[in-house]
Amino acid sequence: MVKDAPIGVFDSGVGGLSVLDEIQQLLPHESLLYVADCGHIPYGEKTPAFIRERSRLVAEFFRAQGAKAFVIACNTATVAAVADLRQDYPDWPLVGMEPAVKPAAAATRSGVVGVLATTGTLQSAKFAALLDRFATDVRVITQPCPGLVELIETGDLDSPALRQLLQGYIEPLLSAGCDTIILGCTHYPFLKPLLAQMLPPSIILIDTGAAVARQLKRLLGERELLALGDPEPAQFWTSGDVYHLRNILPTLWKHSGVVRSFGS
Repeated sequence: MVKDAPIGVFDSGVGGLSVLDEIQQLLPHESLLYVADCGHIPYGEKTPAFIRERSRLVAEFFRAQGAKAFVIACNTATVAAVADLRQDYPDWPLVGMEPAVKPAAAATRSGVVGVLATTGTLQSAKFAALLDRFATDVRVITQPCPGLVELIETGDLDSPALRQLLQGYIEPLLSAGCDTIILGCTHYPFLKPLLAQMLPPSIILIDTGAAVARQLKRLLGERELLALGDPEPAQFWTSGDVYHLRNILPTLWKHSGVVRSFGS
């Protein structure tokens, strides 16, 4: 691996762009590659075996592109595939996602933490292990959010339908006394402006995008792989409609980038 090699970032859809943005902010010299598996979204309805197969396919694509690191910017794909991928590529810096249970447990004042996430994440053994490890002294209220990912995938961040759906998901958390809410899906940080309007200002929102960027920087630094020069423009691939991603990309990614078809 060489320092100026790109970093590959992968999600089932456009949600991982929130993580890509954190990486770009912390590591502005890095060249970035992004694959959105929009043709198979949502992953929450797919089997773990299918998600592992797709994740390995993307990993091989990034290897062919010469990527020096791989970020799985998807909670569901991390749960299904990260352990196998680390076995397959033991010398490749690989960073996954997990809901921010530990920082939320430290931040709460009321002792009640809410989690907005996909059903797949909330039902996973990995999430249960996080609760057992970090949330023994707090009460955790979980709220699955079917439909949110699909709306965000269309570029909808503020429609009446989205507001109504989101209101139904946050009301039980507020009623239970949550003062800290985990955004447990990489799509959900795009809803922070809307949530700021809908929630009391005392509510703390926590996601893991910045932590993933810091972990990536640490791994690259240990291997002396941090880039120092000018980056190439970000490159994007989608297994879904290329024209759709090109149309909504300016809403979710404030920088330039080329979008191509991920044909597999």
